[in-house]
Amino acid sequence: MEVERVQAIASLSVRKNTIPLEFIRSEKEQPAITTFHGPVPEIPTIDLSDPDQEKLARAISDASQNWGLFQVVNHGIPSDVISKLQSVGRDFFELPHEEKEAYAKPPGAKTIEGYGTKLQKEVEGKKSWVDHLFHKIWPPSSINYHFWPKNPSSYREANEEYAKWLRGVVDKLFTSLSLGLGLEGHVLKDAVGGDELEYLMKINYYPPCPRPDLALGVVAHTDMSTITVLVPNEVAGLQVFKDDHWFDAKYIPNALIVHIGDQIEILSNGKYKSVLHRTTVNKEKTRMSWPVFCEPSPELVMGPLPQLVSEENPAKYKAKKYKDYVYCKLNKLPQ
Repeated sequence: MEVERVQAIASLSVRKNTIPLEFIRSEKEQPAITTFHGPVPEIPTIDLSDPDQEKLARAISDASQNWGLFQVVNHGIPSDVISKLQSVGRDFFELPHEEKEAYAKPPGAKTIEGYGTKLQKEVEGKKSWVDHLFHKIWPPSSINYHFWPKNPSSYREANEEYAKWLRGVVDKLFTSLSLGLGLEGHVLKDAVGGDELEYLMKINYYPPCPRPDLALGVVAHTDMSTITVLVPNEVAGLQVFKDDHWFDAKYIPNALIVHIGDQIEILSNGKYKSVLHRTTVNKEKTRMSWPVFCEPSPELVMGPLPQLVSEENPAKYKAKKYKDYVYCKLNKLPQ
């Protein structure tokens, strides 16, 4: 049975100026009702080029404890590397339907790699206003090029170049997060698998939606992985849940958005917070984003770091294989 893609639904919906019922959120989720409209607190923006490592670690640690999310500027990835990544991703989603379907996630596959629409079980059978493409970009041993588009022809080159630069940024983030826990700089990266850490690229494609007041691009969730580094396009849409309110994240040109994921919360024994976030959609414009999820290998056991557990501060989370954590989360089972 062929899955109906949101991109196709969107082009019909725009003409009718309405959206199908399964995309209409309950009142407790509708962005028009639940978005905070007063003065929005500033999400931390951190200069990653700061030579003072102690100060940088403190800023990243504070943001990870209080927000679970921050934006980084002066991160060292050349702007043309990012714009090429965005350009080839956009070109893929503008291909004819049949060409995109050649990369569809195989039905019943254990992997989430491939072109797709639905990702996890949704309460009340609701749907999110988004199509996506998943594939791993690092390490080379984990890459399945079957899911990398051959059109545009520069797709592979643009993604490999981005992966090369991104690894330096991720290493710097892990070092600062480690130092912020009072540990040596290498500890967190070692705990998530060192150079075996897998980088999973996702391209989110949110087509224009005639009723952005009623729909969500991605429902409220925390990321399962360690950290997520996201490239947005200029169409705002990321919202963060803090102090019982949904706040819009401000778009900062050339910034990367960093999310703390569940595994960093677990490893830090709850000191760092995995951020609850969601995505809204736009009436006129297509929103796109390029998150990369830094994931431990499936068999790696993740639990609170022993250095952070004591009689006064017992372990708050169960240690388990990452693949078991993922299975429980996607199927809404207790951890």
